[in-house]
Amino acid sequence: MAIWLKNPLAILAPNAEGGIVVDGTDIIELIPGGATPTSVAADVLNIFDASAHVLLPGLINTHHHFYQTLTRACPPALNKPLFPWLQALYPIWAKLSPQMVAASSELALAELLLSGCTTAADHHYLFPDGLDDAVDIQIEQARKMGIRVVLTRGSMSLGEDQGGLPPQSTVQNEQVILEDSERLIKAYHDSTSGAMTQIALAPCSPFSVSTELMKASAQIARQYGVRLHTHLAETHDETAFCKKMFGLSPLDYLEHVGWLDKDVWLAHGIHFDEAEIKRLGAAGTGICHCPSSNMVLSSGICRTLELEEAGAPVGLGVDGSASNDGSNLIQEVRQAMLIGRLRYSADKMTHERAFHMATKGSASCLGRNDIGVLEAGTKADLALFKLDEPRFSGAGDPLAALLLCGAHKADHVMVNGDWRVKDGKITNLDMTALMERHSRLARELVTSLSD
Repeated sequence: MAIWLKNPLAILAPNAEGGIVVDGTDIIELIPGGATPTSVAADVLNIFDASAHVLLPGLINTHHHFYQTLTRACPPALNKPLFPWLQALYPIWAKLSPQMVAASSELALAELLLSGCTTAADHHYLFPDGLDDAVDIQIEQARKMGIRVVLTRGSMSLGEDQGGLPPQSTVQNEQVILEDSERLIKAYHDSTSGAMTQIALAPCSPFSVSTELMKASAQIARQYGVRLHTHLAETHDETAFCKKMFGLSPLDYLEHVGWLDKDVWLAHGIHFDEAEIKRLGAAGTGICHCPSSNMVLSSGICRTLELEEAGAPVGLGVDGSASNDGSNLIQEVRQAMLIGRLRYSADKMTHERAFHMATKGSASCLGRNDIGVLEAGTKADLALFKLDEPRFSGAGDPLAALLLCGAHKADHVMVNGDWRVKDGKITNLDMTALMERHSRLARELVTSLSD
């Protein structure tokens, strides 16, 4: 039966105070205040009383590293900027096992769902010996969790011996990378509207892959119509590396390898000047803003509003749980608003603009128009939050309160018309058992460095 989510306390959609109607996997009608549904007869309509809920489109996370949930607050990496932080963690991550990838992916996806996230993009670029099927493992976990995903086949081929940053134990042969990229696209990528699983190609960064791999990855991606993703312009160290290694700025390098285009979205995108922002906007290249990670690693503040105004889609990402150190997307929306107010005035960086980044802006980064908004004809991906905790007592505007008062957990979450979270709990998941297994594997990973 169709469901009428009736009379929400607040809703992130215009002229829909009466709620929305969901039929199957789709939103089929928005109801004005005081009205009743016209699309479905009353006798075939279930009613969900949303009068205590704030109703949002499902939040969309456009950059993550699921495996990093195993190395939160990791002692060797504490209080370090990006390059030393990576050098401390690479030897640990090189010991990843299939069981660790499975548990870390499941845990990250659970965290995301509980925070109102219905679509997650992950950037997995570590394939040590014995972990060739890491992305396959992630897909299995995503299907089990019932969450929409864009999983990127990351890569590292430029090790320390070739002038790159990663240790040799973490890099792969480029032919192996390209063949596996093509395999994953053929096996899993769904290009249709409403796709639950999509693949993108994602060489890790300018300091960990060769120019040839960047160009070849773009060629394969465009042959099969999938998107491209990488880290770029995250730190001044990266800028110095690009100028020393390639004689180019990060953005000039991106254009040199054929990546400055509308089928690309970049993680971080902090250190662009005015002229570069205009070039990104003209190309339609997306930027995933990662405020918590940028603060933890002292990387800088992304110029989100200038990028949006230039025409570059700006989405939101929690980034890896070793530089956040969580996977909570509603809290990341709050962080985006607050750090934005250190660069812009409060009347420019509003709560509405922060919500836009996590919904429609993120969907645009992923090249999708079937999610990220509450409109008839889009997919029924929904996040519902209650304001029943002490932090919300006395709150006025319910939408603003989610960010200003610090919401951290959704009450109900629907993905593709299916309730995945009910009353604050993920359906069909033993969270205690998952946490015990995940914590044990995290201890094994960190202690393996001393073995």
